[in-house]
Amino acid sequence: MHIFETDRLLISRFTLKDASFVLKLVNEPSWIRFIGDRNIRTIDDAKDYLKNGPMKSYKQFGFGLYLVKLKADSTPIGMCGLLRRDTLDAVDIGFAFMPQYTGKGFAYESSGTVLKHAHEVMGIKRILAITSPDNIRSINLLEKQGFVFKRMIRLTVEADESRLFEVLYN
Repeated sequence: MHIFETDRLLISRFTLKDASFVLKLVNEPSWIRFIGDRNIRTIDDAKDYLKNGPMKSYKQFGFGLYLVKLKADSTPIGMCGLLRRDTLDAVDIGFAFMPQYTGKGFAYESSGTVLKHAHEVMGIKRILAITSPDNIRSINLLEKQGFVFKRMIRLTVEADESRLFEVLYN
C-alpha cells in the first residue's frame, strides 16, 4: 500500500520483503560516509533493522522512514521519512538514495511530500534535520525545502558533530 504518490514516485511503508534493498542501501559508501555504518551485513540484519527501526516507528508514532520507488516500474531507489529520536526535541526528516538516483530531484520530491503531509495532515509545526558537516547535497536540499541551519550538535557523546537544521510552519 502506498502512503504517498507523486508524479514520479511511490512512497510506502517498508515490509520485511524490502530487506534485500535495505541491505544494499545501508552498505553504499555514501550511506556509510554520511549516515554511518549500521553493521548490517546479512538479510537477517536488514530484517532486524526494519523491525526495530521503521516498522517499530510506524506502530509507536504513526510515521517512520518509507520506501521510495519509481512509479514507472516500482524499482526501489531510496528511503525518506520522519524519525523520532530520543536525542532530539522534535521530529526530524531523513532520506537516503542509491547513488544512481541522486541528483535527479527524487530526494527533493519525496521529502517535499513527506514535509507537506507532516505539516498539513499531522499538524507538526517544527521539523528538524541533521547532516554531516560536509554533506553538501543534503544541506542544499534542506535549504531548498526551507530549513535553516541552527547549530552544530552531537547526537551522543561519542558521535561526530552534525549540522542541525530546523523548519517552522505556521
